[in-house]
Amino acid sequence: MDPARFEDTIVAVSTPPGRGGIGIVRLSGPEAVSVAACVFRPANAARDPLTQCSFTTCFGHVFDGEQVIDEAILTVMRAPHTYTTQDVAEISCHGGIAPVRRTLELCLKAGARVADPGEFTMRAYYYGRIDLAQAEAVADIVNATTEAGRQAAVAQLGGALSGCIEGFRQRIIDLLVEVEASIDFVDEDIELIDAAEIASRTSGVITDIDELLSTAQRGRVLREGLRVTIAGRPNVGKSSLLNALLRANRAIVAELPGTTRDVIEDVLTIGGLPVVLSDTAGVRDTDSPVEAEGVLRSRQAMAAADMVLLVIDSSEPLAAEDRQLLAALDGRPHIVVMNKEDLPARVDAGEVARLASGATVWISARDGTHIQDLEEAVSGAIWQGDVGAVEHVMLTNARHQQALEHSREGLARAAEGAAEGRYIEFVAADLHEALAALDEILGKTPAEDIISRIFEQFCIGK
Repeated sequence: MDPARFEDTIVAVSTPPGRGGIGIVRLSGPEAVSVAACVFRPANAARDPLTQCSFTTCFGHVFDGEQVIDEAILTVMRAPHTYTTQDVAEISCHGGIAPVRRTLELCLKAGARVADPGEFTMRAYYYGRIDLAQAEAVADIVNATTEAGRQAAVAQLGGALSGCIEGFRQRIIDLLVEVEASIDFVDEDIELIDAAEIASRTSGVITDIDELLSTAQRGRVLREGLRVTIAGRPNVGKSSLLNALLRANRAIVAELPGTTRDVIEDVLTIGGLPVVLSDTAGVRDTDSPVEAEGVLRSRQAMAAADMVLLVIDSSEPLAAEDRQLLAALDGRPHIVVMNKEDLPARVDAGEVARLASGATVWISARDGTHIQDLEEAVSGAIWQGDVGAVEHVMLTNARHQQALEHSREGLARAAEGAAEGRYIEFVAADLHEALAALDEILGKTPAEDIISRIFEQFCIGK
């Protein structure tokens, strides 16, 4: 991150590639309006882009010399009240590939350079309009696939998480002031903080951090999706269940066991939650090397899943493979899906109830019967209550979770050290480590590699 590059004027297409109703070419930097004025001419000759007021638009044309490239609208936003805090200009032309590309080329010819991925948002962070957690929320909004995910990202962009982290920081700083004073003024006739108060105040912050950490699983589901694997022995209806949940014929369904040889993944929304659904090969002993590889991948998918839907054929007695899979899932989040309820039941439901530690739902994947009951069981197992009622502050990012855990560890060491009568300098060092971990979340003491990785995930025009 070279600060000198932030004084360049940058340009990028900020709308998706391809044909569309509109295409926007965005400029930011000291010469943003000047560059725009080189390629855009108002239809009203009395208007001048260089003197155009902030947050106003002007109709005109994009020109290459005297050749008209396209009709366009120029929007000017003056520093510092812009997305990047610099001058920003946006040229909105028709959304075809050719006019957008030509407009971009003309801006480059006029002196702008192509923006790096995420550079517009990086400038907003660098110039202090947003902190690092808020910058990450911008990408989360762009990538949100559900309403609940959007709500969580908007709350983070609005500073909900940052405000919470800043509260932790200030409490640690206040405590550090008194701890450092007890080091610097140990020989002075002043009242110094004692070990009991240090332990009490650090414990208070730890309690609040633990409360925030408790939202991490729900937050990760909103951001990354719930990993659900459909598993079972061959020919119990796993692929039929995948198709029923997707409301589409995504997987091949056949009476022949072993039809599915690889893991099939698709994404859907269940109960307002983003779900990454995997259909796997039937688990059984086999002499076929190809099928054996499929079984291995099935077991790997089960191990990596947040939840397993174990499909059992209710029209047949429980098989040895069914019992083995039930035993393997003991203690892990799973739902037993009793499929083929449209056929006469031959399974011993009592035995299934004794072996299963998860909920049991009876369905017919072929007819679609009780699929909604299964969806409610999936979302209810992970998310208690209304998915739309997202907590005001929620951890959705693994980086934030890791930093909070490191901060908690530093606070715990400080509390333990104070209680055991260790040198106060060691207690202060632990508090400084706890504070530094929180600073990483907000980007107050940024590491270059972390900053680069975060903004590299953005699209070019953001």
